[in-house]
Amino acid sequence: MSTKVALFAGTFDPVTNGHLDIVGRAAALFDRVVVSVSRRGRDTLFDIDERVALFSAAIEGVAGVEVEAFDGLVVEQARRHGATAMVRGIRSFQDWDYELQMAVANRGLHPGLDTVFLPPSAGLTLVSSSLVREVASLGGDVRPWVPEVVAEAIAKKGGG
Repeated sequence: MSTKVALFAGTFDPVTNGHLDIVGRAAALFDRVVVSVSRRGRDTLFDIDERVALFSAAIEGVAGVEVEAFDGLVVEQARRHGATAMVRGIRSFQDWDYELQMAVANRGLHPGLDTVFLPPSAGLTLVSSSLVREVASLGGDVRPWVPEVVAEAIAKKGGG
């Protein structure tokens, strides 16, 4: 029996409860989930090592999930891990439009790679990293939207 591997890629700046919801549900569907944190990203709140460490701490104890940094095309990262699926969260029609384009492009670059779209669980529809960064930059409380380890890291940076 072959191992079913999925890739969950993004900038994750910072990781949110919505990301954890998606990765936890993906872990129930696949034997192994590789969370791939992109080195790319302008004006990130956290550097790549911090983002990897925060996501790793947030998923501690979730079986079958690993976190690592990557650079380059996501389809190449999928090939490196033998992933047959990309997992993507869909919160809105705007997400759908963008993610569908990316899914078609990725499948064109890597014909063996499918995309699995997961809607958020109740209460997480409006959670996004950009919202968290914005609220934190204005001194707001982001604890309802992020794991405690992330809220603490944001507070140390002077936000939230």
